[in-house]
Amino acid sequence: MRRYLALALAGLLVAGGCAKKDTSGESSTGVKLVKAGALTTCTHLPYAPFQAKDATGKVVGFDVALVDLVAAKLGVTQQIVDTPFEGIKSGQDLNTGKCDIAAAGMTITDERKKVLDFSEPYFDATQALVALTGKPYKALADLNGKRLGVQGETTGEAYVRDEVKKNNLKVEVVSYRDLGSEQQALTTGQIEAAVGDLPVWNEYDKKNPGKVVIAAGFDTGEQYGFALKKNGNPELLKTVNEVLAASRKDGTYDKIYAEWIGPKPAAK
Repeated sequence: MRRYLALALAGLLVAGGCAKKDTSGESSTGVKLVKAGALTTCTHLPYAPFQAKDATGKVVGFDVALVDLVAAKLGVTQQIVDTPFEGIKSGQDLNTGKCDIAAAGMTITDERKKVLDFSEPYFDATQALVALTGKPYKALADLNGKRLGVQGETTGEAYVRDEVKKNNLKVEVVSYRDLGSEQQALTTGQIEAAVGDLPVWNEYDKKNPGKVVIAAGFDTGEQYGFALKKNGNPELLKTVNEVLAASRKDGTYDKIYAEWIGPKPAAK
């Protein structure tokens, strides 16, 4: 009997030693986080000027700077996880605890609201038609019989496919997994033009002067929002919205906007 009890006790000790350590925690303000001492952010790189790696490998950008404000309010530091966009927009990454918040230049849509909680809008976005310098394209209709690139699973893709169908255009729409692949396809002649978020292509133009032109803009009424787990963290959502409102009021938002986007448009 003594031997049996000793073996049983040893088994319990081993099992306890192998138990998964709970790394979740709360911020100093009591907001629940998936990892103690950190606000974990899911994003999809690269998507400059919203999020991309700088020369040192650090992830920086407009979204990053704004979420840093939230992390500071919580008394923690931001940690960024690079993950496919599909897992972000479907809510899977948030539901499985991969991150606390998603910041990926993501447009707020009714469909996405079904699986995500969004912050108040933090950026007004428009789409752009981009072509190589010297090409004659000024509208989607100019691309009849041509190949047009989009980033897959984005509102830009949805807009293009809807316009092509609605106007019975003979345009071959080609989806790319990420922005980098779409940009490479354009510059290597695999597609004649591309559609994507205007600030992203403005950033590309700044870094590659003279290579492409913004041929047209499409005001689709889109707005970006930060996303959280559906009905999963109301206190964090409240904090995000409070930080965004405060940054607009004290001028911090305008400074971050000027640094990463450019001069802020006058209020309409």
